[in-house]
Amino acid sequence: MTCSRLIFGLFAAALLVTGCALGPDTPASGAAYTNLTAQQLSDLLQAEDVFLVNTHIPYEGEIEATDAFIAYDETEPRLDEYPEAKDAKIVLYCRSGRMSAISADALARAGYTNLWNLDGGMIAWEAAGLPLLHR
Repeated sequence: MTCSRLIFGLFAAALLVTGCALGPDTPASGAAYTNLTAQQLSDLLQAEDVFLVNTHIPYEGEIEATDAFIAYDETEPRLDEYPEAKDAKIVLYCRSGRMSAISADALARAGYTNLWNLDGGMIAWEAAGLPLLHR
């Protein structure tokens, strides 16, 4: 193997490793949020003050401590409804986790730095034996 092929191979491997380091909670934009499990969210809600947002449309239920209902596709136009402090702890959820991940990405791009996403959404919440409220 020539030196140039070896260098190319190492470069390609480095790109693959770097690309694989981006998990589902690290959007390509470089903005970040943290996924958490239903049990972790339940514990967090008992221990800390967080701003909990249901991003799912249409309405399919809610976690009792929900502070706001801001549809995932309205995140950016409704930034004024989120805490003013960019380091406020914000937890987002939806039915499966997809819509809330989109909201988390938008909030991260808007400068929020303490973002959390319920991995698996309300489906995971119910599967963990935790209650959902329905209007």
